Amino acid sequence: MIDNKESNSQMDDHIYKKIELVGTSKTSSDDAIRNALKKANETIRDISWFEVVEHRGDVKDGEIVHFQVTIKVGFHIHK
Repeated sequence: MIDNKESNSQMDDHIYKKIELVGTSKTSSDDAIRNALKKANETIRDISWFEVVEHRGDVKDGEIVHFQVTIKVGFHIHK
């Protein structure tokens, strides 16, 4: 059994908000993720994590011409 006093001193309770974003790129799915996070970082403080929900893309003449990646982004809510 973990002593609550000990565990609380190591890690405070946090509340996070989670939103969904779609990043795009002509280069790669990684760049699409980076583009979404970079833009979100302009208006959202303390982005802590992301998870990929969906990968999509546009194909023309058998080649990928555009990447779309849907991500969920979590950020800390301050008191």
